[in-house]
Amino acid sequence: MLEYIKGRIDELTPTYAVIDNMGLGYMLNISLSAYNELQSLAAGTDVKMYVHEVIREDEHQLYGFVEKREREMFLLLISVSGVGPNSARMILSSLTTADLEEVISTGNDRALKSVKGIGSKTAQRIIVDLRDKIKPGNSTLISMVGQRSQVYDEALSALVMLGFTQQMSQKALQKLFKEEPEIGLEAAIKKALKMM
Repeated sequence: MLEYIKGRIDELTPTYAVIDNMGLGYMLNISLSAYNELQSLAAGTDVKMYVHEVIREDEHQLYGFVEKREREMFLLLISVSGVGPNSARMILSSLTTADLEEVISTGNDRALKSVKGIGSKTAQRIIVDLRDKIKPGNSTLISMVGQRSQVYDEALSALVMLGFTQQMSQKALQKLFKEEPEIGLEAAIKKALKMM
């Protein structure tokens, strides 16, 4: 089983990326969130994509993720009856991982139903099946704990109060915290403002 693929982005679309690894091109199905992160990189930059393989009788598909956290959420989603890889990718394209965790933990099935192809029953099944699996304390999913989580939350609130959208603020902060996990609140806000 593949854990990750490291290489140069040869082709990038909103639905897939082709990663060139020593002359082999791996086509990875990706979410819009992954596309946005990959698009922000300089051309020719090496990337590391976490992978999940879906092997069936008639097909062999690779799904790629920039962050392990997104892959973990993808795996949880496809563990729910009635949610296949493409539905999971659609959900992760419509909601960030953090937003999806919030939606599930608060039981907000309306947000899930707004995703194309997700009906009422499937939305409720996702919430029922996954609610206990994403609560704080599950270290495989909650990557921003303690101090970092508090700084992130406060910086997000500050940016939203300054008039930036929640989605834009989250995108900037997620990129920032990925590069500088120990950043302080003031520095996080200042740097995020320069990114928007």
